[in-house]
Amino acid sequence: MSFLKSFPPPGSAEGLRQQLPDTEAVLNGKGLGTGTLYIAESRLSWLDGSGLGFSLEYPTISLHAVSRDLNAYPREHLYVMVNAKFEEESKESVADEEEEDSDDDVEPIAEFRFVPSDKSALEAMFTAMCECQALHPDPDDEDSDDYDGEEYDVEAHDGMEVDATPTVAGQFEDADVDH
Repeated sequence: MSFLKSFPPPGSAEGLRQQLPDTEAVLNGKGLGTGTLYIAESRLSWLDGSGLGFSLEYPTISLHAVSRDLNAYPREHLYVMVNAKFEEESKESVADEEEEDSDDDVEPIAEFRFVPSDKSALEAMFTAMCECQALHPDPDDEDSDDYDGEEYDVEAHDGMEVDATPTVAGQFEDADVDH
């Protein structure tokens, strides 16, 4: 795969939080091999045994989660969705997508799955990802700038009229429930 490059692994100077050897990397359903996953404050990196790998910058990561759904993938893993395309696709398939997708607002998406040899490491992987991702807030996320620990004012942002009457304890206890 042409996007794999040789580079030094992140170290303590980059805020290394987790180093997980024997972690399989899968990109869009294609196995990249087994290597070491590095979760650092600066970036998320994976290197195979020969020193080839990739790094993901946190602002490009739109979602990460622990997946335990064995119907989606046969082993539990750390799922990472990235707003980027990687060069594993042929130019022909990219050209086909451009013809089909005339919507310029659609961002490219890649799905990574990191499968550790020991699935008990998944929670620590997820926690480290959360902590590191929090260090890199999305500059395009307008809502994150509006929150200062106070109540969110929907009316101010959406132009909606909101009834701000507070609810009273027990107010809905006798309500009929439709199922």
